[in-house]
Amino acid sequence: MVGQSHGRHGGIASLTTIPTPDNVALYTRGWMAHIPPVSAKRHIFGSRNPMKKPILRLTVIALVAMTTSACLHGGGAPGVEPDSPKRLDYAIAIHGGARAVSPNASEEFQETYREALAEALAVGRDLLEGGASALDAVEATVAHMEDNPLFNAGRGGVFSNVGLVELDASIMDGATLDAGAVASALTPKNPIKAARKVMTDTRHVMLSGIGADEFIGNSGLEQVAQDYFHTERRRNAWQRALEREQSSLTTDQPDVDWGTVGAVALDRQGNLAAATSTGGLTNKMHGRIGDSPIIGAGTYANNATCAVSCTGQGELFIRNAVAHRISARMEYTNDSLQDAMTDVFTRTLPEGSGGAIAVDRYGTIVMDFNTPGMSRGAADSTGRFGVFLWGDGEE
Repeated sequence: MVGQSHGRHGGIASLTTIPTPDNVALYTRGWMAHIPPVSAKRHIFGSRNPMKKPILRLTVIALVAMTTSACLHGGGAPGVEPDSPKRLDYAIAIHGGARAVSPNASEEFQETYREALAEALAVGRDLLEGGASALDAVEATVAHMEDNPLFNAGRGGVFSNVGLVELDASIMDGATLDAGAVASALTPKNPIKAARKVMTDTRHVMLSGIGADEFIGNSGLEQVAQDYFHTERRRNAWQRALEREQSSLTTDQPDVDWGTVGAVALDRQGNLAAATSTGGLTNKMHGRIGDSPIIGAGTYANNATCAVSCTGQGELFIRNAVAHRISARMEYTNDSLQDAMTDVFTRTLPEGSGGAIAVDRYGTIVMDFNTPGMSRGAADSTGRFGVFLWGDGEE
């Protein structure tokens, strides 16, 4: 990691690179390689060739030695965390969507939903426990949820305004920043598997519509006819939405499903990954794409900060680049994951927008939302394992 200093020009703080424990060896072998040949020396000394003066050479050596010592002993340079928490062996969080379960839902339905969340969470937990990569864990977990018609993803995807189930998904590797996505796909049994294929087998990040379906067919992934996705529950919700639309009533009703699914994970190797999948909004316009397949909006992962998967009103998450915003606050303002999430859901997004799950590089899990509830779950190497539907009092 390279620490950043943002001091004004004319002083030592204007050096663009500060030695940290990770790069200190480079400094001791030849610190000048880290400093632009003219500008940095001008900022410090005000001349083109300060090293002609022996006293200045000694000053530079002393400054480098002091900064190096501070880095090695846990203090001094920005970007260094002397009291960093011990990293967990692994951690995983999942969500089944904000507003996915109505507050008026029966206790039986709520319990069924919790059981489905627990099954999915166990899939990812068991993989991570056995040493699987974070990328494999989030893909398998989301694929499991896509196979369950309870969730608005894959099998349980909602209908668009033309009666099609149009599927979006994305996945991102925090170790490499590689990512893949599909949007408005009609045929993949598991859209998240298609998203990973885009990441590994093409030079692109996202494929959509007919092109995505052609790629899926050529990749050997399982394709299904549209009627595979046509569940009675989703068809009934679509019919109610059509009736409201025809009577000029708003479509923003409690049974309009925002039930995206997602998973974020930290593995034993210290790598992060995130995955998100959805059928979108009930009765959405044909071809509408929300935040779920958009890297930086609904999905983001970076080993230096965190992995994030979002759920909610996709247009707001796109406009505010929510997933990346959370990571960026950690990287550029040194926010904790909790502080970054709180900022987004209390100051950036309006009340009722949705939520997100995230895990940082130490295994800290945060699940935040500004809706009445968000179905979610978390597990880690300490033995933590729990699933929830409503507010903090449930956890």
